[in-house]
Amino acid sequence: MVRALYLAIGLLCVGLGVLGAVLPVLPTTPFLLISLWAFSKSSVRLERWLLDHRRFGPRLTAWRMHRVIPLAAKLAAWGSMTASLTLMIVAGRSVIAIAGAASVMAIGATYVASRPSRPPVDPAL
Repeated sequence: MVRALYLAIGLLCVGLGVLGAVLPVLPTTPFLLISLWAFSKSSVRLERWLLDHRRFGPRLTAWRMHRVIPLAAKLAAWGSMTASLTLMIVAGRSVIAIAGAASVMAIGATYVASRPSRPPVDPAL
């Protein structure tokens, strides 16, 4: 039963991640990371499929091995946070809502900035 729950979470998050790849308002990476985690607990086959995926696999593997967030992904994350905050301001949201959103986004932006953009260089090479 627990395995089925993890499997359902993984499949749902893959679906949301794929939607996020084509819809600008929905993130892709967080959903794929959750699905990778869920598949690691429920299905070796689906975990391997996700890690070997032509488009998503390399970034997921880099995250799993080295906690890497590529610079392009960092820029996209920061840009979408900035755009979201700007939309809130333009839409006339309350100062409390804007401050709350800005605080949460600042935490996310700081975390993203703290991750390396590339895997470490092997000194043996």
